[in-house]
Amino acid sequence: MASNPTDPNIEPTLSTRPILQVLSDNWWLLLLRGVCAVLFGILAFAWPGLSLLTLVILFGVYVLLDGFFALVAAVLGRHKSTPLWWLIVAGLISVAAGIITFAYPQVTALVLVIFIGAWALVRGIFEIIGAIRLRREIDNEWLLIAVGLLSVIFGIAILANPGAGALALVWLIGIYAILFGLPMIWLAFRVRKQSKASA
Repeated sequence: MASNPTDPNIEPTLSTRPILQVLSDNWWLLLLRGVCAVLFGILAFAWPGLSLLTLVILFGVYVLLDGFFALVAAVLGRHKSTPLWWLIVAGLISVAAGIITFAYPQVTALVLVIFIGAWALVRGIFEIIGAIRLRREIDNEWLLIAVGLLSVIFGIAILANPGAGALALVWLIGIYAILFGLPMIWLAFRVRKQSKASA
């Protein structure tokens, strides 16, 4: 009979936690996603007089890198015991968002706001799906779901008030990116530590 990783009488290992195994093997990809998000957020705050075109370019670069790293993680972790379709979808959404952003750099502020809001909302939903699957293998990781909820709330807030001022939009995007990136960096080192402990 197959072992149950949630059985308190069984010492959980990476072999009984396949998703955690994938993440620990590719912890550096989580780290890169987190660093990209934090850098994007810092630039959004630190760049004085950030223009709409500059914001579009920064956003496009960020979502392309984020989507690329997510897809690489999904491919490297491909295994029948670890269905990572949610990570693939999240990665494809980000890559598509980046391509569309660069294909239409002269979008209006309103279109950009709606686009970013929709991206954050859809991405957040798939982040929550992934977090719920991972929680079966890591105890008390409520922060992972909180990150997905943050994306959903951010997306809804943006879509509900698309007419907000440009400065407020930049600050909101910067805050979101930093709040998303920091837990991702934390998770990367957490699963790396888990991998070393189970070695």
